[in-house]
Amino acid sequence: MITATDIFTISSQKQFEKTALKVFRFQHENNLVYREFCDFLKVDVQKVKSLQQIPFLPIQFFKSHNVVSNSNPIQTTFTSSGTTGMITSKHPVTDVSLYEESYRKGFAEFYGNIEDYVILALLPSYLEREGSSLIYMVEDLIKSSNHPESGFYLHNHEDLIKKLTELDQSGQNVILIGVTYALLDLIEKQQFQLQNTIIMETGGMKGKRKEMIREELHTQLCKGFGVSAIHSEYGMTELLSQAYSLGEGVFECPSWMQILIRDTEDALTYIPQGKTGGINVIDLANINSCSFIATQDLGKKYPNNSFEVLGRFDNSDIRGCNLMVV
Repeated sequence: MITATDIFTISSQKQFEKTALKVFRFQHENNLVYREFCDFLKVDVQKVKSLQQIPFLPIQFFKSHNVVSNSNPIQTTFTSSGTTGMITSKHPVTDVSLYEESYRKGFAEFYGNIEDYVILALLPSYLEREGSSLIYMVEDLIKSSNHPESGFYLHNHEDLIKKLTELDQSGQNVILIGVTYALLDLIEKQQFQLQNTIIMETGGMKGKRKEMIREELHTQLCKGFGVSAIHSEYGMTELLSQAYSLGEGVFECPSWMQILIRDTEDALTYIPQGKTGGINVIDLANINSCSFIATQDLGKKYPNNSFEVLGRFDNSDIRGCNLMVV
């Protein structure tokens, strides 16, 4: 039996690999969707001895199947955003306390004590729908900050500008977490010179603006907020853990999460560090779902396990994954 303690106390690569292989065998046995996928690939479970030999479930399965590894009642279901008519991903969660422990410990690993910050959230597109795992996390971070000034902002930019300016000038540490297009909207209304505020973008234009390359986007945000770096959060509906970038678009994972980079032409082959390919995520907190997910993101990995996200596959590019969706 794998416990939360096994997952959240990992302190070495050897321990990570050992736990990941245990989780793989558990999920192969208990997750019908994952087992059928492994059978389709003719995987011999006994021969899987390394991370690279573990099959990664294409993320599209979360649109068509219930990906769960136990028969416990579903406590909550997280859903992805999508334009009208799109099939969205759903992630049934049988133990939401694992998600809470994952994001609380993950935040603390990168930022320290949540009570040291006021958390301001500018996430309009997420607030306007139900089932967002990001809103669930940020709502809890706002509560955990124990600060009366922490809170969400929808379209009330004037209030946010006033609050952000006052807090920053008073010397209070602030984290402003926002969806990309909303942060750009904000600096079009007001230019800042912030001294005590971290700006964290969660990605996504949500169809509101044209997509921009990261360097251009971060230069614009740095200038508009008067800060030297833009932080980023990398998470998704299908995961229970987040990676963080403290600047330059280079992400680091908490100790129970890692990524591998697969070949864009052959989904079962991995490529060397520093080369661009498809991002496969190992999220051991996702024990009750699937911990091994082949995403539709493109990226590259560096020697210290950090990584960059460079964009997304378009549908015509997902050769390896398409072949495997059964």
